[in-house]
Amino acid sequence: MRINAEAAYVLHARPWRETSLLVEVLAEHHGRLGLVARGVQGPKKQVLRAALQPLQHIRLDAVQRGELAQLVSAEALDAAPRLAGEAMLAAFYVNELVMRLAPRQDPHGDLYRIYGETRSRLGGDDSLAWTLRRFERDLLESLGSGFDLSEDAEGAAIDAAARYRIDPEQGPRRLLSDRGRDERSTAATGSALLALAADQQPGTDDLASLRLALRSVLSHHLGGRGLKSWEMLGELGRLKRRE
Repeated sequence: MRINAEAAYVLHARPWRETSLLVEVLAEHHGRLGLVARGVQGPKKQVLRAALQPLQHIRLDAVQRGELAQLVSAEALDAAPRLAGEAMLAAFYVNELVMRLAPRQDPHGDLYRIYGETRSRLGGDDSLAWTLRRFERDLLESLGSGFDLSEDAEGAAIDAAARYRIDPEQGPRRLLSDRGRDERSTAATGSALLALAADQQPGTDDLASLRLALRSVLSHHLGGRGLKSWEMLGELGRLKRRE
């Protein structure tokens, strides 16, 4: 199958053999693709190598044969956002999530759009935590694993004053008041769920409550095997607490 003039975002690239790269992209009409980019390590291929860096938006031609496609050509469509520090780690996390959860060669037009919007926010002034929570919500929705966050698993309206754990299969479940501290610490506030459902950034404490609640859902879909980016973000948090 020939893929012509396909817009895509580069998720990951790593050396392969002496002069080639293995590249993962999220394409507009073909979903996540694995590409073999041959002969791109020479001095005359500097422009092509630059176009194959993570976060870059490209237009590509390729030939699909089996699981991996052979890259024929690629050109940058814009300048990738210049990220550093926590924003760079956040981008690494977004890319890792897409590579782990989005199946190859399975078109997800919404995911391509969602990724582009998230990429723009990472390079802007938006809150990183809010950007990531929105992305997690939209990623799950685009892959068919999302929920209506305005009601719980029993169909009752979310109570802003309550706390909820998010069941990966059934959605929010209200916690009883006698639940242990550990379970309550990984539950989201009702007000945070309502804000996420309405796409309105919640207050600091409510926003923080969404992180571990959504992580439990993502962990379920990841098959219990965590992400390297979670380890890196956790280490960054530990270093900050020591300062």
